[in-house]
Amino acid sequence: MQNPTSTDFTPPERSGDGDSQAESRATEIGRRAAAVLDEKRDAVARKIDSAASQLAERADSLPGGEKVANAAWATAEALENAAGYVRDQDIESMLSDLGKIVKKHPGATLLTVAALGFVLARAISRN
Repeated sequence: MQNPTSTDFTPPERSGDGDSQAESRATEIGRRAAAVLDEKRDAVARKIDSAASQLAERADSLPGGEKVANAAWATAEALENAAGYVRDQDIESMLSDLGKIVKKHPGATLLTVAALGFVLARAISRN
């Protein structure tokens, strides 16, 4: 009976082709994912537009007075701009823009991600 700690196994020599094949495969998966996301951009933009319209319709009737109404109007406008951005940009340029923002504002990015994670966790835990 062999000792379970013995290392009789010798891995085959790596020619480097496996690495390039894995890289090619990862690149292809990335392209496919980007294509799927690109197909969904218009639907996402429509939903953001819908949220902006609903907020704008209700802005003046929200409790809290003029400050809340102004904030709602500003948010609705920002949502409309975001919808246009999603509609007009491809995934690669969005990721590039996101990378620039993260590099320029790492602290704010970290806080934003933490807040979004908290909100998502609460939303999931309620279901």
